[in-house]
Amino acid sequence: MTHTVVIIGYGNPGRQDDGLGFMMAEGIDALGLPFVTSEADLQLQIEDAATISAHDIAVFVDAEIDGPEPFSVKLMKPSTEITFTSHSVSPESILAICEDHLKKSPQAWLLGIRGYSFEFEEGLTPEAQANYEAAFSFLKKKLTAWAENPTARLELDQ
Repeated sequence: MTHTVVIIGYGNPGRQDDGLGFMMAEGIDALGLPFVTSEADLQLQIEDAATISAHDIAVFVDAEIDGPEPFSVKLMKPSTEITFTSHSVSPESILAICEDHLKKSPQAWLLGIRGYSFEFEEGLTPEAQANYEAAFSFLKKKLTAWAENPTARLELDQ
């Protein structure tokens, strides 16, 4: 059985390094992997629960202000409390909505790419670009290896 993966990259490309997640979703989409769907958006929304419910694995990708260089990966679990505002919802809340209301529990990961500048300006800083390239190479390698053995569990541990 072939599993499906959704990449949800979020952030604002008009705020320099905040666009790292958005850029990752577009980059992975360009690979054309048949079992991968990519979504790029400015922020997470509760409707993303429906998107991830249709997949076996979800990878959330965002810029991190204080994260390790060049990136970090962590396994996500649903939140015990669903919280959101009109401008903010966490991946853990998306997972909780998916589990509680849609009765689906996809495996989920957060890929946090280290960013440095979040001013109102387009384009990544050179340091964030280097971190993006390392994270893209890592995720591409994991996904293409998994394509060769699609019944295996996708592990994103570094």
